[in-house]
Amino acid sequence: MSNPEENPAEVLCETQQGTGVQLLEPRDVPLGGPRAMNVRRTLPQRSRSLIGGWCFVDHYGPESTRMHVPPHPHTGLQTVSWLFAGDIEHRDSVGSLATVRPGELNLMTAGRGISHSEVSPAEPTLLHGAQLWVALPDAHRDTAPTFENYAPSPFEHQGASVSVFIGELAGVSSPAHVFSPLLGAQLNIPAGTTITLSVNPGFEHGVLVDAGDVTVATVQTPTDHLAYLAPGLTELTITAATDARLLLLGGEPLGEAIIMWWNFIGRSHDEIVDFRAQWQADLIEGTNPSGRFGTVENFDGHPLPAPELPTIRLKPRE
Repeated sequence: MSNPEENPAEVLCETQQGTGVQLLEPRDVPLGGPRAMNVRRTLPQRSRSLIGGWCFVDHYGPESTRMHVPPHPHTGLQTVSWLFAGDIEHRDSVGSLATVRPGELNLMTAGRGISHSEVSPAEPTLLHGAQLWVALPDAHRDTAPTFENYAPSPFEHQGASVSVFIGELAGVSSPAHVFSPLLGAQLNIPAGTTITLSVNPGFEHGVLVDAGDVTVATVQTPTDHLAYLAPGLTELTITAATDARLLLLGGEPLGEAIIMWWNFIGRSHDEIVDFRAQWQADLIEGTNPSGRFGTVENFDGHPLPAPELPTIRLKPRE
């Protein structure tokens, strides 16, 4: 999915080290334009920008709405679409046509550049899920764009139902192709259950609570909040006082500073300016439809223009 905020801010993301559990509160973000809905954003924010390579966490719904996002661009990232309810049609400029369904991973690698659209059924439908972005390491951010779909098989672990959609957990691995060590899994934990997971001590971890009364390690984590845990853990204990659903994210610290603006990830102001200029010229003005971002075929409508850049120079804030 895109980030269709009308006035997207520049975001510098860099690895921050810490200890213990850090609770990240959600920020309500009204998304206007083609996706007129509210999301709860827990990443990035002032106190924490990255969890491994995970750089963007939007949590939305359940809400009866219709999504209609015209073709828009991405660079330097992978989008991870994960639904709890509803379905969305995905089209992209590498020729993919897929339906995003609950419990299925839709992983789009933007690499050097891609464009895609997202449309839900004509009538409003219940949408509920998470939109996640992964920043590509510098060595891989110019890779060729691709798209893949994977439907993990849920398995039982210590009384919980677990679906691993990226990486490995509890001896189960996902074949999804990522460019840095990562973990992504959904856990459904029955009321009154405590689970203890063996985790990679080199990873940062984040637990996003979708529903339920949940304690992460020893910290009660409210719904819609993200509990951050620094590297060094070998075990992670989660307790559900009521039926709970959560996403467990993890990854090796990226160790790189990145700039996010609109739907682009780059390393400098000039890169972001160039990405925007190419999108506007190639697709909005139509000078080179087969350029960096390509064209989404068979979409009934026009591509989404980029917002205006800020009046100040985009630069890392270290």
